[in-house]
Amino acid sequence: MIWWENEFVRAAGNRLILGRFRAEDLARKHGTPLFVYGAARIRVNGRRLARAFAAATSLETRLAYAMKANAHPAVLALIREEGGWIDAVSPGEVARALEAGFSPGRIIFTGTSISAGDFEQLLRVDGLTINLDAVEQLDILRDVRDRLRLRRPIRISFRWNPGRGCGFNPKVITAGSRSVDGTPIKFGVEERRVLGAFRKARECGFLPIGLHQHLGSGWVKADFPAVLESVDRMIGKAGELAAAGFDLEFLDFGGGFGPRYHRADGLFPVEAYVRAIGRMVRKAGLSLKALVVEPGKYWLADAGVLLLRVEYVKTSYGHLFACVNGGTFNTIPRPAVYGQARHAIVNAGRIAERPRRRVTVAGHLCETGDIFGKDLLLPVPRPGDILAVLQAGAYGRSMASTYNLRPIPAELLV
Repeated sequence: MIWWENEFVRAAGNRLILGRFRAEDLARKHGTPLFVYGAARIRVNGRRLARAFAAATSLETRLAYAMKANAHPAVLALIREEGGWIDAVSPGEVARALEAGFSPGRIIFTGTSISAGDFEQLLRVDGLTINLDAVEQLDILRDVRDRLRLRRPIRISFRWNPGRGCGFNPKVITAGSRSVDGTPIKFGVEERRVLGAFRKARECGFLPIGLHQHLGSGWVKADFPAVLESVDRMIGKAGELAAAGFDLEFLDFGGGFGPRYHRADGLFPVEAYVRAIGRMVRKAGLSLKALVVEPGKYWLADAGVLLLRVEYVKTSYGHLFACVNGGTFNTIPRPAVYGQARHAIVNAGRIAERPRRRVTVAGHLCETGDIFGKDLLLPVPRPGDILAVLQAGAYGRSMASTYNLRPIPAELLV
């Protein structure tokens, strides 16, 4: 079995199969560039995580899908059918979740730099849980509530910054004082202000019922000790809040764990992580109702593929380029935005063919960084070949733009 094969994507007879279909047939029928998602893999990923939590804890588990990873309506409908919740980061995402049939009580909103206009839209949704990123947001939220003359209880939680983050790129580290490149971290309430934030929330008449953290994105195996340390700190902070009279309904450990993007990646041990959360929560004796995690990449990344067509093959200064009919910014911006982001790429019609050459897959945008993969060992490309960018289900279409006035690709769920 090839390392990237799963219920959705596999090799058969030297060709790439997506669900029940040849990738080349889908490309011919629907055109390229094209995102294809696999319903079976989405279900498997969610159920695997749910089983891990069921084995680790008797508490309710809320798998709050990070909608920013992929907001396609058919994907959201499938997540809802599987019992998922929603982690939303904008009023637009809340609206999309409601359209997809999620009840407000199964949506957790977390936002940064939130305006009074944003809060007004959110407060019109009865039952939503609002996760505040800053103590300073309390005054804005209170003023909007009072202006709307709302008398119903408003459930809130706080995102705290545990002082240390981790992630595959400096731009996606979301905890600590500064990222590894020196950028100040904008997220969360710093440790010394958490208790005061809860007290002020109560004084303002809100219901503070949860504590949340998010360390960053793209954890690998080497991040496991740091992640466990932050889990321990989170539970310790919850204990301090309980001692001060705040019995929390839930702890939300955020997201960050994901799939394997490359053969050599050290996969983060999700099952061990879940067991550790269950063990630490039991040991602390907290009177919680639920545990929350926010899978995005984990749920969707390896359930998606981007199909591209080779328009021509170019040689220049010793480099061999497969020039394709899509651009990174218009399809899957991760390789262009994050230097460490890599996606496996295969020739959908000649997966195992020899000879192989070092090939750079180049997009059609006016950017040197518009490269899907550089110096990849692939069968010698030909015009008309269909290339498949793997692990493209998360943060592909959702981050895509119309840069250079190029269109955003169509999507297909199979």
